[in-house]
Amino acid sequence: MLVLTRRKGQAIRIGEDIRIVVTRIDDGQVRLGLETPSGISILREELFEAVRSDNQDAAQSQPGQLEVWLAEHGSGQTQENS
Repeated sequence: MLVLTRRKGQAIRIGEDIRIVVTRIDDGQVRLGLETPSGISILREELFEAVRSDNQDAAQSQPGQLEVWLAEHGSGQTQENS
C-alpha cells in the first residue's frame, strides 16, 4: 500500500485519467473529490462489499427459490412459458 500525505487542495494522480483531490479536512474526516472517466465505477468500500456479498448469495441460490419466496410473500403468481 502506498501512503501519501496531502493537504487541502492538493491532488494525487492515478495514471493519466484519474485525479483525486483533497477538498476538505474537518474533525478527523477527509473529503475527497474524484475526477475519472465516465466509464469508471466508484463505490465506497462498505457499499462495494455489500454488493459483492449480495451477488455471491444470488449466484448460490437454487432454481425455484424465487417461486418459493413469491409464494411466501403473497405473490404466488408466476408465468410459465408455453
